Formats: sequence, C-alpha cells, structure tokens
Amino acid sequence: MAGPVTAAAVILPPTYKHPLLNDSKKLTPKQRKEMRKEIEHVAISFAIAHVMPERIDEINILNASIEAMHLAIEKLDTTPAFILVDGNRFKPYLEIPHKCMIKGDARYLNIAAASVLAKTERDEFMTQLHSSLPHYHWDTNKGYPTKKHRKGIQSNGASKWHRKSFTLLPTQTQFDF
Repeated sequence: MAGPVTAAAVILPPTYKHPLLNDSKKLTPKQRKEMRKEIEHVAISFAIAHVMPERIDEINILNASIEAMHLAIEKLDTTPAFILVDGNRFKPYLEIPHKCMIKGDARYLNIAAASVLAKTERDEFMTQLHSSLPHYHWDTNKGYPTKKHRKGIQSNGASKWHRKSFTLLPTQTQFDF
C-alpha cells in the first residue's frame, strides 16, 4: 500500500548452489542480509529496479511489476539468453525467450536470488523512508497494510509514498490527494 514495487534480475554461475538460497519470505531478515552479500559477490550479473507509487497508480500493480522486471533486466551487465520469471505474468522483453513459474523462487536459484535482492532492497528503502515519516511504522511493516500502518494513515493522512490505487483504509471508497 506504500512504497515502490521492486524487482531484481540475477545471473548466477551455472554450477552455483547454496543451502540457504530459497524463497526470500522463508528466510529470516539476518539470513536474507547474509544471502544478499553472497549473491552480490558470486553473481555473474545482478540489477535491481524500482517503480514508484505514482507510476504504479498510472499503470496498475501488475504492469508496474512487469515494468520493474524489464528495468532490472535492462540494467544487467550481461544480456540473459533466457528469462525465468517468478509468477504467472510477464510481457516479452527484447524477444528473449522466457518462462513464468508460480513459486519459481522455490524451484530456481536465479529466481530465489532475485527475490532476496528485491526484498532486501525494498525493505531498506522503506526503513530509510521511516526515518522521515515514523508515524507509518515502515521500519517494521515495510509499507504493507498492518494495523499500525493504517492507524498512521488515519492520524496523519497519506503521504506521497502511498499508492492512490490501493484502498488505504477499510471504509475508503475513493482516495483524494
């Protein structure tokens, strides 16, 4: 409900393996931080991209997610021969063949690595925003719809980091900035 949508693209060495590399949501924050350093050290190439709330509101969350993926791929030092996508939606990018896979982060290390980088980057982004807007508690909720976050919106209104297209409060029918 607040903050950017963040995507990462990672090209790992073909023989790379790591027992902790899995779905970023299954790792502890400490494990994610450790894995991020590892991934950035061993990856052939990696890139992270954000699409900001204003753009999310313009094109919707699905298209913003795909745009963030495209931006991350574009920033890679090496053009991938094949793109593995976590989820079931993607728009072709530069005619590079791709495959969408629901829960792909549990099946492919490159997807798991991208998941770790995207999550840690977005979490850090939201924690930094928290320092200037502490009443939304982004240091703990990372922009997701928790009770404390909603209470912060009720007390202080929405910020420029909130997505207008997201129902911020349960009784809200339309949000007017």
